[in-house]
Amino acid sequence: MGRRMCATSANLIDRVLPEVALRQWVLTFPLAWRRRLARDGALFADLTRLVVETVHAFYAQRDGAPGAKTGSITVVQRTSSDLRLNPHLHVLFLDGAYHEAGDALADELAWTELPHLRTRDGSQAGGRRMGRRPPDANDVLERALRRIDKHLRRRGLLDVATDDDDDRGAADPEDALAASAVCGQTPPAGPQWTRGLPPAPASALSFDEPLCASLDGFTLHAATRAGSHHLAGREALLRYALRPPIAKDRLEMRPDGLVRITLKRAYNDGTVAVDLDPLSLLCRLATSVPPPRLHTVKCSQAAGRRRERRPPDANGVLAPASPWRARFAGRGRPHGVASPGRERRSRPSPRSPSPNAPSAAGRRIGSRW
Repeated sequence: MGRRMCATSANLIDRVLPEVALRQWVLTFPLAWRRRLARDGALFADLTRLVVETVHAFYAQRDGAPGAKTGSITVVQRTSSDLRLNPHLHVLFLDGAYHEAGDALADELAWTELPHLRTRDGSQAGGRRMGRRPPDANDVLERALRRIDKHLRRRGLLDVATDDDDDRGAADPEDALAASAVCGQTPPAGPQWTRGLPPAPASALSFDEPLCASLDGFTLHAATRAGSHHLAGREALLRYALRPPIAKDRLEMRPDGLVRITLKRAYNDGTVAVDLDPLSLLCRLATSVPPPRLHTVKCSQAAGRRRERRPPDANGVLAPASPWRARFAGRGRPHGVASPGRERRSRPSPRSPSPNAPSAAGRRIGSRW
């Protein structure tokens, strides 16, 4: 997992991302939704598409130029720091938008960087007043929640509690494990954790910190940014989004047989570590595996059930099908600059295959699930 984090971040810097600023948008879902979203890959992909498209529209609107588009890399994280099941999104956006400069045949793109985002008091993150306009994080979160609610109601996915909900989770052992991993209780969890997708709990809009908004159980954070000339910061931001569920240094086997997980940050009540019995730890590890055919890293490509009806221009500029990607791809790291912590080594010469080595077709068959 750590190797994938380093290799993917280096590949994105070298071959995909342009040399522009990056901003991270993190969205978490209500507690009652997490079990269903962790088990239903198609539903989670649909909600991811709605959120990413909303932020794309925000950047295009702020740019103001006709046909302006930005790009993003979506990373799905499935656990919290204590390995509880918590599927959430880390979306790294190009902090600005591209638009065609002058003639479309000139093959030139103009880049406009987004100015400072507005905070809750109507000022910029840098301190300058912007008038009485809604904060950017609040605006994006409310737009995304309206689209999510409309999508779920149109498909009839919002469940209402009934008398049969108590036996719904007991029929599927994997659902029971997922419910226990969400609430952090020893299996089996109570019936309130095994129900379907209830309506989002109504709560007032709150701002815990600048560029962070919470509404109806959803939380959106957009305060983390890496400048265009800060190469180490951009790669560190990618590594943070692509990090494994847990680091080996934070696991410790106790003499009493329990496993201690040291938290990255202390909780509000002062908790700095969590002790689990081996069965509960295995329960959380098992549910952290994503469902089949769910990509955990996406390059701003239109996802969901309607992607075959969308033209290539509906995607972001980082999507593989985007015609704009070839104009700037591979310009993220200056020539000759290695990734932090890595040394460029010469590639070893290819060896002749062993006569007893399996064929390519045999390797493919053996690697299937």
